[in-house]
Amino acid sequence: MAISTSGIYLKYKAQGSAEGEYQSLVDIKAFPDMGAAPQTIETTTLSDTSQKFIMGVKTSVPMEFTANYDPDDYDTLISLTGEQNFALYFGENGENGIFEWKGELTVWVVGAGANAAVDMKISIVPTGEITKKTV
Repeated sequence: MAISTSGIYLKYKAQGSAEGEYQSLVDIKAFPDMGAAPQTIETTTLSDTSQKFIMGVKTSVPMEFTANYDPDDYDTLISLTGEQNFALYFGENGENGIFEWKGELTVWVVGAGANAAVDMKISIVPTGEITKKTV
């Protein structure tokens, strides 16, 4: 079954909130990959005729989300300092899955040209593993 990108929500839970109390952060226009390929460790020996590898640690990169610029949303995002709990809900209640992680957020306004909407980028540097939860 395929799903649409319509109805995907970026949410957060303030530090110290009760379990499962995520609230909408800002409406997003684009979201990043929810994971990445692991690093590899080469284990090739001199007797091998081709390279051999084993899996290393999972790669973790800053996650960039795009949203329409709104001064109130921008101020809310700027106020989120330090590590926070984030989630990407597929469906308003996460009926198609919820991806959760901890991270630190930065936001900035993106440059634009004539006849364009002003966007902002939200970068969340993960401080832990991204996990998938089902409702």
